[in-house]
Amino acid sequence: MASAQLPPKYGKCFVCSMVLNMLLIMCLFVGHTKGKPGWSMRAAMEAEAVASESCSGHGRAYLDGLLVDGKPVCECNTCFGGPDCSQFSPDCPADVDSGDPLFLEPFWMQNAASSALLVSGWHRMSYSYADDSTISEELVKHIRKLHSIVGNAVTEGRFIVFGTGSTQLLNAAVHSLALTNSSSRAVVVTTKPFYPVNPVPNLRVFLFFNSVTMIAIIVKNLIQDAKRTQIGYEVSELESISSLTKQYDNMANTQAYKSQTDFFRSLDYNFVGDTSLFKNATDGNANFIEFVTSPNNPDGLLKKAVLEGPHAKAINDHVYLWPHYTAIPAPADEDVMIFSLSKLTGHAGSRFGWALIKDEAVYQAMSAYASQISLGVSHDTQLVALKLIKFVAQGKGEIFDFGFKTMRNRWEILGKTLSVSSRFSIQEIEPQYCSFYQKVREPSPAYGWFKCEREEDEDCYAVLRAAGIITRQGTRFGADSRYVRLSLIKTQDDFDLLIRKLTILVSEED
Repeated sequence: MASAQLPPKYGKCFVCSMVLNMLLIMCLFVGHTKGKPGWSMRAAMEAEAVASESCSGHGRAYLDGLLVDGKPVCECNTCFGGPDCSQFSPDCPADVDSGDPLFLEPFWMQNAASSALLVSGWHRMSYSYADDSTISEELVKHIRKLHSIVGNAVTEGRFIVFGTGSTQLLNAAVHSLALTNSSSRAVVVTTKPFYPVNPVPNLRVFLFFNSVTMIAIIVKNLIQDAKRTQIGYEVSELESISSLTKQYDNMANTQAYKSQTDFFRSLDYNFVGDTSLFKNATDGNANFIEFVTSPNNPDGLLKKAVLEGPHAKAINDHVYLWPHYTAIPAPADEDVMIFSLSKLTGHAGSRFGWALIKDEAVYQAMSAYASQISLGVSHDTQLVALKLIKFVAQGKGEIFDFGFKTMRNRWEILGKTLSVSSRFSIQEIEPQYCSFYQKVREPSPAYGWFKCEREEDEDCYAVLRAAGIITRQGTRFGADSRYVRLSLIKTQDDFDLLIRKLTILVSEED
């Protein structure tokens, strides 16, 4: 019996098929080998292991935290303790002093995979990027995209400056605006209530970590003192260093704008106080630099510059101008606008901020200032910011929905708790149209501007401290001692404890 043979054309197809299959198998093998995790596997496993520590839901473990027997140690929320943070201390005071935006932590835990970042040990070791700049152009692009999506700031025709948080940018802006109009010394003002500074390290500690910068500042101060007094350096050196040391020791009790302005003791500008004192100023030779915080810290109100005219310039601090905390009526369109990652994503510890600048001369001066002070922002920080901002910009507003719902819920609970009180009150914020949500929305401020109404409760901070609530004094905002600020942006544990303490305090009213 004759064996069957394939027609020639089918034989060729068979051979081609065999060759193609062999190639596919080889590609699959090679691709699998190349795609297999190598050095990143261990780092990923370490991160997963730490993140899996629940700490009873009342704390967190961190990659850079302490280890005991090779296991990460839980860092507990306020008033919780024990190895797994399960032990609650009912007599512990509710601490609502700081503006730590930890209310966003659950959001990032829900989006762990989308926000995670794994970096090689040799990532961007140079001082600069490939274009010799210290700014990531990809990050600049996504910042512009984010503002366009949210509609909270105009970026077209603006230069962008990066800083180590908004704090550095505030002083850079004062310095630069004063330099661009140096015909007379600039007067720096702001409107009460304005936000306070966190305690600044003592000069001796500060010098240890920032010796080069501080030596340069001291030398500058010595030269300025000598010019003013026309005396030798022997006397003025001691006086200047002594004055500067005392200045650092006392900074914890000063306001943020004032301490930053006084920090460098510049001959170009000085902080003089409340804007209202100069609203009707007629001195045509005076140059004013006005800090405008909008939404304002501590009362959450949207603000505009008070001073007008050719000799008045404004620095607009918009770190809270996000849908978490306020309605966005229209895109901000000022000459100097400052934002931060801290209040956008909650990553305060990353220390990243940016400024949108209209005038090129101011932009160049601010860039030079940032470069002189810190040689730019860390590449690692910029990478973290890029990852987070890219995620926010590519989403559908999930972080803003989460943030708004959380803050709105807290504001409603706080208002309900105080609604039965005749002794205490908080600020009123009217509902307002929000262009981001395209509807009128209710308030959701970051802070409660709390007032003790009774005549005998002149020191409101002391009243609440006696009730087991740690706040921030109104006097630190330039306001009356009857006011204190309550931070609403900390952990859920912090907020729950605040409400518990306030409920008890209100129930004790006559």
